[in-house]
Amino acid sequence: TEADQRKLYDLIWKRTLACQMAAARLERTTVEVSSADGQVGLRASGQVVLFDGFLKVYEEGRDDSVGDDDKRLPQVMQGEVATKKSVSPDQHFTQPPPRYTEATLVKQMEELGIGRPSTYASIVTTIQDREYVRKDKNRLIPEDKGRIVTIFLLNFFKRYVEYDFTASLENQLDDVSAGQGNYKDVLEPFWRDFSAAISETSELRISEVLDVLDAALAPQLYPPREDGSDPRICPLCGVGQLHLKTSRTGGFVGCGGYPECRYTRPINGDGETSADRVLGHDQDDEIKLLSGRFGPYVQRGDPTEDNKKPPRASLPKGWAPDTMDLEKALSLLSLPREIGPHPEDGEIVEAGIGRYGPFIKHGKLYANIKDVDDVFTIGMNRAVEELAKKLASRGAGRGAAATPLKELGEHPEQGGPVNIMDGRYGAYIKFAKINATLPKGTEPADVTMDMAVALIAEKAAKTGKGKKAPAKKKATTKAAAKKTAAKKAPSKKAATTR
Repeated sequence: TEADQRKLYDLIWKRTLACQMAAARLERTTVEVSSADGQVGLRASGQVVLFDGFLKVYEEGRDDSVGDDDKRLPQVMQGEVATKKSVSPDQHFTQPPPRYTEATLVKQMEELGIGRPSTYASIVTTIQDREYVRKDKNRLIPEDKGRIVTIFLLNFFKRYVEYDFTASLENQLDDVSAGQGNYKDVLEPFWRDFSAAISETSELRISEVLDVLDAALAPQLYPPREDGSDPRICPLCGVGQLHLKTSRTGGFVGCGGYPECRYTRPINGDGETSADRVLGHDQDDEIKLLSGRFGPYVQRGDPTEDNKKPPRASLPKGWAPDTMDLEKALSLLSLPREIGPHPEDGEIVEAGIGRYGPFIKHGKLYANIKDVDDVFTIGMNRAVEELAKKLASRGAGRGAAATPLKELGEHPEQGGPVNIMDGRYGAYIKFAKINATLPKGTEPADVTMDMAVALIAEKAAKTGKGKKAPAKKKATTKAAAKKTAAKKAPSKKAATTR
């Protein structure tokens, strides 16, 4: 538009003029303001412009938020009396630095001298493929597995994960690639010390390694409780001590009284906020809210020798543990819910919650639904509609049998239906496992059974399907061989008698 063109011209003009102007001069300044009686003290940090320079014409926009040290302050003199214009009672809290994105992580590695442009992409991909971090809203969030691996390396291979060591090794490898160093001189001292560290660590038991990691992660795993009690005491049984444990999926915190007590929670979970509790009773069973390594879940009863895995159900996304009650827990434990028989074939339609979210099921056909609450309220009319949408999106070739263009009837010689189907490359005749394409110019409506049988036989002859005669002939030959061998036995016996 004309307005966009005017803005673009204005930008080009300002930048062209600004690049020919003198540089701006700014002074980083801290201004302290205090009351006459000294009871009130205020401080402001920022920059004071000493000379505008090119800023008089153009100043680039900023992608990041302006920090306190980059704010512009007016020109003030020491001892100058400040006039109060307004009072803004705003409260601010120190925020932790933001999580790395892929771009900021690469930038940090560049500053530390870790990696090279040819390896940045593989590093970022590897830590996600191995599930050390997960990507959430473009931010890299550390996972429990990544925390365990990091603490393990920092305690047993500290030298090899230090920034200086990695950067130095990268420089040595650069010299090798440039022909200014010998790779053996680089690898020999590295491998000598590294293999010794591996041998020393491999002799340790898993329990010894876990004890070291447990002690290193203690401040994060067992934060102080408000009531001053021991943060390592199991909140479920009140007797066992909490310890760091591992599994195939990563680390978790569990009670040392296992198997009598099966309390577990994630590494990044908080025992205070995720405390287990009894929601109520149903049919003489306690309905509990528990915290596991994969998050909170509800459970009916306790594990016994006869029933080591009592009914349980994970809390779906969006359900907070502090809002759970007995009614919600029973509704989760009752899944999958039967909606009723399908009006077409009478097969039961069910609603449930799976690993990919809420769904409805009819036979082998699954259709996802958006809202978790719909699992408990959806009726047959909407269920049939959602299933029909899913079937249509998948196409007739998956989940249901394709409808023939024409049914010719039973094969006159071998039996079985002979149909004309609509294929990707045109109509074809289908019989058992044989698909015979219709000749060009032949309409499906004009095909007769005799024509179809001839095309099927021609296709079978080319592909070799349906020929079982040679197998029978081979079986007969084998039987004859056995019979001949039986006849030779008496002559051998007669020779022995002589």
